Amino acid sequence: MTAVSSAAESDRIILTGLRVRGRHGVLPAERELGQEFVVDAVLWIDTRPAAVSDDVAATVDYGTLAQALARIVAGEPVDLIETLAHRLADACLSDGRVARTEVTVHKPAAPIPLPFTDVAVTVRRNRPA
Repeated sequence: MTAVSSAAESDRIILTGLRVRGRHGVLPAERELGQEFVVDAVLWIDTRPAAVSDDVAATVDYGTLAQALARIVAGEPVDLIETLAHRLADACLSDGRVARTEVTVHKPAAPIPLPFTDVAVTVRRNRPA
């Protein structure tokens, strides 16, 4: 394993707790009223170029990433949070410097008729070879 791939497999940018209102779900009320979704994203990326240059252009700008993920959550509704999680993971991998990503979509107000804290789906994706 080369030093570059080693760093890309260990360095991470982590965004947790991104809260966005969306209209995802299979029930009509979920589509009409919407609800808050919470997104966590982990990106494996070699951070050395950014550390050396001290330039945000040499890394994934987490502010821009948050805006891109928020647009997806607030955008076109889907039935399943599994589908939403895959779309978010694809967005994370759209930057060629990202080697791998893990995205969790939380749906804390899911329509479950029992007390619960959270429902979440996590997907992990590697950059296609």
